[in-house]
Amino acid sequence: MTLVQTTRSTFVGGLHVVEHQPPERVFEPVVLLLHGIGGSARSCVPLASELADRGVRAWCLDAAGYGESADPGADHDAVADVLRVADEISPERPLVLLGTSWGGVVALATALARPERIAGLVLADSTRGSGTTPDRAKAMRARSRDLAERGSAVVAAERAPRLLAPGADPEIAEAVRASMTALRHSGFAAAAEFMASTDHGPRLAEIVCPTLVLVGEHDVVTGVNESHLLAESIPGAQFHSISDAGHVAIQEQPAAAAALVTDFLEHLT
Repeated sequence: MTLVQTTRSTFVGGLHVVEHQPPERVFEPVVLLLHGIGGSARSCVPLASELADRGVRAWCLDAAGYGESADPGADHDAVADVLRVADEISPERPLVLLGTSWGGVVALATALARPERIAGLVLADSTRGSGTTPDRAKAMRARSRDLAERGSAVVAAERAPRLLAPGADPEIAEAVRASMTALRHSGFAAAAEFMASTDHGPRLAEIVCPTLVLVGEHDVVTGVNESHLLAESIPGAQFHSISDAGHVAIQEQPAAAAALVTDFLEHLT
């Protein structure tokens, strides 16, 4: 009989998480996947499924205000949310955070706040944050207002194609567009403010856990140079470019990303 991975959906407080349980566990660190500002837990499923097939216990989180998670409150703390989930899914051991774009910014903030809880970081098509300059912070906050004024369907139709590599699979392109169309302003606004208020640049040298930086070769959103900067600024970080992928590399090339992540995990154990 061929064993297959299983999935389980649950809630930690008001936060929705989906577990991808491998048929046979090979790697010890639990991996928690954090999606980008235009995504959701569903955006992480292609990579989580590939990781589970390779023996990784992978969880996908809907951030507050995304997917099936409750809306964020006025005093919302994205780092506290990640730590709450971490304490539920891996209470006795540090875990690996795998964050895409905004999710990578949250992952960095979590590693800086509670380094003893983080066994490793994977930063996919990510950034220091949008607070690196006043103009970038202003532009990020403007995106939140734009979503509120014009609606997610219009924004998705305009922005989703920029996230993909040239000649991207139409099914993946549609999944990216649908994910952005499903955005709720409550979650997007909280994420945009987090991005606009954050510049991890001055503190990247403080990251003490092993770190893997991945970027799609055609990423024009956060950009390949930004990922190079992250890898060069974080002590001992590895850098890999993923061919035939844009900003959503983990969706476009999940098998290639999973191979790099499992090699990274193998050296943690």
